[in-house]
Amino acid sequence: MGYSIGQTAKMMNVTTHTLRYYEKEGLLPFVRKNASGLRVFSDNDLGWLAMIECLKETGMPLKGIKQYIDWYIEGDATLQQRLDMFKAQKQKVEEQIALYRKHLDKINYKINMYTEAVKRGSWDKMMEEKLLAEEKKKRFGK
Repeated sequence: MGYSIGQTAKMMNVTTHTLRYYEKEGLLPFVRKNASGLRVFSDNDLGWLAMIECLKETGMPLKGIKQYIDWYIEGDATLQQRLDMFKAQKQKVEEQIALYRKHLDKINYKINMYTEAVKRGSWDKMMEEKLLAEEKKKRFGK
């Protein structure tokens, strides 16, 4: 099936300007044009757009995405380069996830602190009780 640029933009949650920019940058070499010169996106093109958005949203620059597309076009001679690229991107994503987990732990800590402060009606009162509990634990192991 064929989709107009407007339909494609809506389905992919991007702007028509973004799609035109991607085409200008060489990221959409497979998109065909009809007899009137209008872009007609196929289901395969939607798959490519989903991959472009995935790589972009995980921090890969457009230049790197373009390299991947060029390697794809070159064929099987670039399988190893493509595999290496995806492994490197996976590593970057895993590092981002680890960092976000650390940040989430800090945010959860603060949520717990403020939850206790709200229960006691005072930040200072909560902190005093927390410090007393920590001191008691140090002295008596309880």
